[in-house]
Amino acid sequence: MVEAITDQNFQDVTGKGVVLTDFWATWCGPCRMQSPVVEQLADEYDGEVKFTKMDVDENPETAQGFGIMSIPTLMIKKDGEVVETLVGYHSKEQLDKILQQYTA
Repeated sequence: MVEAITDQNFQDVTGKGVVLTDFWATWCGPCRMQSPVVEQLADEYDGEVKFTKMDVDENPETAQGFGIMSIPTLMIKKDGEVVETLVGYHSKEQLDKILQQYTA
């Protein structure tokens, strides 16, 4: 499951463990391509990685705080620290390989 989060709960939700956040917007074509990939990985990594998504139009503070200028942007945090920031569409294989570094 991919949890929709907001500026208000971002720090609480992403502060522990390995968390992937998908920064997106409804009007963004590549974001719509990325979303099913993130959902597939959420099923496969259930319990190992938390998957979240944030609409940057509805929640601009967090995106601005991290300097996110392009979407989709995928941010991976481990125990509250940003360990990866990926801009643009990424395949399931690419993301799987990156996530394995933080779950092994």
